[in-house]
Amino acid sequence: MSLRVRLSLLYTSIVGGILLLFGVAIYGAVRFTLISQMDSLLKRTASDLLPNVYVDTSGQLSVIRSPTLDFSTDVFVQVWGRGNRLRDASPNVSQLNRPLDAIGLQSSEPVFRDVNLTTEMGTAHLRVLTIPLVLGDRQVGALQIGSSLAVLDATQQTLLLVLGIGVIISMSVAGLMAWVSTRQALTPLEAVTQTALQITRADDLSRRIPYQGPAEDEVGQLINAFNQTLGRLENLFHTQRRFLADVGHELRTPLTVIKGNVDLMRRIAPKDADLVESMDSIESESDRLTRMVGDLLLLAQAESGKLPLDRRLVELDTLLLEVMQQMKVLARERLKLNLSDIDQVLVCGDKDRLKQVMVNLIDNAIHYTPKGGEVVVGLGKSGYQARLTVSDNGPGIPPEDLPHIFERFYRGEKSRTRTRDGKGFGLGLSIAYWIVRNHGGKIEVDSRNGRGTTFCVWLPLAQGNCKDELTEPANMA
Repeated sequence: MSLRVRLSLLYTSIVGGILLLFGVAIYGAVRFTLISQMDSLLKRTASDLLPNVYVDTSGQLSVIRSPTLDFSTDVFVQVWGRGNRLRDASPNVSQLNRPLDAIGLQSSEPVFRDVNLTTEMGTAHLRVLTIPLVLGDRQVGALQIGSSLAVLDATQQTLLLVLGIGVIISMSVAGLMAWVSTRQALTPLEAVTQTALQITRADDLSRRIPYQGPAEDEVGQLINAFNQTLGRLENLFHTQRRFLADVGHELRTPLTVIKGNVDLMRRIAPKDADLVESMDSIESESDRLTRMVGDLLLLAQAESGKLPLDRRLVELDTLLLEVMQQMKVLARERLKLNLSDIDQVLVCGDKDRLKQVMVNLIDNAIHYTPKGGEVVVGLGKSGYQARLTVSDNGPGIPPEDLPHIFERFYRGEKSRTRTRDGKGFGLGLSIAYWIVRNHGGKIEVDSRNGRGTTFCVWLPLAQGNCKDELTEPANMA
């Protein structure tokens, strides 16, 4: 659930809760006021009737006929004597032979009660006041005065309907206003999200997030802090790129001098076995440093966006056969390098860079496969994509290293990096990852400790003229 939805629901719930409490208060106040008015009416009627009730010489209640009993249409009156005998009643309940409130008739104190009285005309909702009639210390009867609650019930139902409709309409309006206001408030955050995603996809740290609102509010401060962070990251990456490029260029000259001196020493030095072995070791390490310098320069070009891709139609199967012939020389008799299956695959890409991907992956597999092992390479199609797989039965990659193998200069501490020549993951996989990604593809890796590793490269098949598919290469992350 998005923040906008949560805020809208929160505001709507708060407004609904406040209106509900307000409605309950209004409903209770109206009911209390109406009930109070009705009770006052019943008390005034009782005050008018009590002087007309007396006890005759036989000890029975008698009522002097008064205009109140004759003209009251909204008020019902009953006078009960000893033994719950009806002594008198107003004309509107003269045919009723039972108390208005049977429970209240047993009370020894004046009491108000709401009752539902069932008659031949139907059920009536009444408010009944029962007043015990006491002579001396004994109760000789009771006076019951009732009034219909129909008007009060109708008023309460109407009020409840109005309040319910009002709450629903108010909550709907509040929800709509909250939705609109939160959209306006969160629009800059959506811009932050979109800009961050674009920066991630394009690796363009030079972009900044625009904001038209006040810079001192919370959103303005957030965007300002984000832009400052982007600026610092951009400076750090520029510094790193310059460092890589400078180191690469500076190392070329001493490496060339070292290799030249080794060649000179081979020609003029005596054929001493130890000296020859030392010179071979120096030359081998110089070659390895030369390759590393080349990779560093390639990384610097990739990160600066100055590494163009010469996109053409490439027969990937022909290119793979060529690479396999070259890599078999590297494998020699130490392990088996086999081609499991191969299909005719045509992609749009830079032939030299795609070859570099193949060489890096197969070279890694050969280096990390023990003597007597096997490296299997395959090429096929799956839908609209080409699939290149390179599998080995080496020691595998530890799970904690898998998320980092495409990072520059990353070297794990497990068995896969402890090879015979000390070569780790280095830069080869980082460069392969960049090349594949800038061809619109992806690299997947599946590895288990002790069971080997499989790299799978996915590339889109050629759909037409490569010029139509030409895109600028993205910077390396």
